[in-house]
Amino acid sequence: MANSKSWNKIFSDYKILDHDFEKSPFPLSATQIKIACQKFKETGEKEVRILCKQDSREDRPDISVYSSKLDFQLDTAKIGNSEMQHLDYAYAASLIRTFMNDPSLVLTIRGRKYTPDFEFKVMKQIIKVSSVQTEVDAEYEGRDQVVLIEAKNFNATNVIIRQLFYPFRQWQEQTKKRVITLFFDKTSGEDVYSVWQFDFSDPNNYNSIKLVKSDKFRIKEK
Repeated sequence: MANSKSWNKIFSDYKILDHDFEKSPFPLSATQIKIACQKFKETGEKEVRILCKQDSREDRPDISVYSSKLDFQLDTAKIGNSEMQHLDYAYAASLIRTFMNDPSLVLTIRGRKYTPDFEFKVMKQIIKVSSVQTEVDAEYEGRDQVVLIEAKNFNATNVIIRQLFYPFRQWQEQTKKRVITLFFDKTSGEDVYSVWQFDFSDPNNYNSIKLVKSDKFRIKEK
């Protein structure tokens, strides 16, 4: 977005990424924004009213720079280009916990499992499922919720709902905790990590999927 350059400057000038948002918000005044952006030439790059007008996701700066919670750098996590590697790096930096606002999440399951019997509808058609193989790239469990993740190591433009729905239904049968589904990918050639949270408003309806929230991150190591 056009305002990304300005907001990067604001975050850098006031060291906003070093602030502990779990303890308190970060107060930012119009005067501070003007000072940080005073050398930009375009009105849209320095006018407070325009920079702060973010009525939709499309109006937000392109990428949120995320400060890793680790106090050291990871060397081995950057070797290779696998889905699991990128996901593990994001988890190690506490990005997944931060996105879900749940510091209790720990890795519990990954790999292939078989579903119990269940049925659901697609439009007016009833589908019966029995012992179908599913696979999740990672499953994290916290005190009150279970988070399932389908990960890709490329820019995915479309993915079949089944990859989220079947594991969602499977683990709903295994736990009384809330089951959350996330889709995760890493931008090819860039250290940009995208996360989408989806929900099924009706667990018996394949078409009831809806986007809850999403964000893009660039992980900044200390």
